[in-house]
Amino acid sequence: MTIDEITYKINGRAMKVHNTLGNGFQEVIYQRCLAIELSKAGLNFGREVEQTIFYEGIDVGTRRADFTVESKVIIELKAIIHLEDVHLAQAKNYLVAYNFPVGLLINFGATSLQFKKVFNPKYNNPANPTIN
Repeated sequence: MTIDEITYKINGRAMKVHNTLGNGFQEVIYQRCLAIELSKAGLNFGREVEQTIFYEGIDVGTRRADFTVESKVIIELKAIIHLEDVHLAQAKNYLVAYNFPVGLLINFGATSLQFKKVFNPKYNNPANPTIN
């Protein structure tokens, strides 16, 4: 399955969750519902996957992305009124830390569902080291 096919499925499932619940719930509620929908879509995913963060080769702590999907896409969920640049930066940082090529920042808190597709400029494809 291509990254575009995966993100298309994720977006569709997120829309279903938002159309069903609307806005106004806590992020964890949307996370649980999206997990149900990702399962229905037959996508392989991990929820709250912990990743070690390194600084100059030294372990400085861990962070958790809301979802990793098909080992290709990271999903960062929000349930806020407006997305800000700091949220986009967080999604990009997860991409680099996890070495994933693409991420989705999805906000359930606005009246309309908001999506941002983010790319990892430092992506190192282990299958093809010449592609960055």
